Amino acid sequence: MIEIEGLGKSFTLHNQGGAVIPVMAGAHLRVARGECVALTGTSGAGKSTLMRMIYGNYRACGGRIMVGDVDVARAAPREIIRLRREVLGYVSQFLRVVPRVPVREVVAEPLLALGVGREAALARAEALLARLNIPERLWTLSPTTFSGGEQQRVNIARGFAHEFPALLLDEPTASLDAANREVVLSLIEEAKARGAAIVGIFHDETARARVCDCEVDVTRFSPERAA
Repeated sequence: MIEIEGLGKSFTLHNQGGAVIPVMAGAHLRVARGECVALTGTSGAGKSTLMRMIYGNYRACGGRIMVGDVDVARAAPREIIRLRREVLGYVSQFLRVVPRVPVREVVAEPLLALGVGREAALARAEALLARLNIPERLWTLSPTTFSGGEQQRVNIARGFAHEFPALLLDEPTASLDAANREVVLSLIEEAKARGAAIVGIFHDETARARVCDCEVDVTRFSPERAA
């Protein structure tokens, strides 16, 4: 479902005379349906960079990133937008929403974008919010006023609203209490059971051991090692 071959990335520092900083070379990764792969490595090794390249936020300098039948490394912007809407979900660490939009609308938005009926989309959103212990009294409020933990749970609910065939998870259990951590791990297990291919960053070693099928140390993709 997700296949990466020969992937490379460098950054150009335009405010420092155009200096080019290579950060990744020869990266390769395969994630089958129903499999969860954890990205590991030291801070700065490139875990988040690799995730952002898979999602199309960073343009690759070489190689290919196949998500289903789309090569994200070469896809046109409209193809990436369609991929994100239909195929590839991303649960980041931070919730970014339009102010004043009620939280249940925020969670339902991925379903509404796919043409799911409003009633069904809101029902799915409310079920996830309840499961993640967001009090019903908050469902009509903007999540911009929520605590960090509440915003994280809203972000998770939004990411799992549509049954994406592929998912990117950036520290999905960070800062959660035991009860909500269990809910998130159960959601991941259910996504795997229905066949979702998942790539994640899990600093929580216990969570990683429970839901991940294997680990890939991105340190091995450093340009120094590839040289």
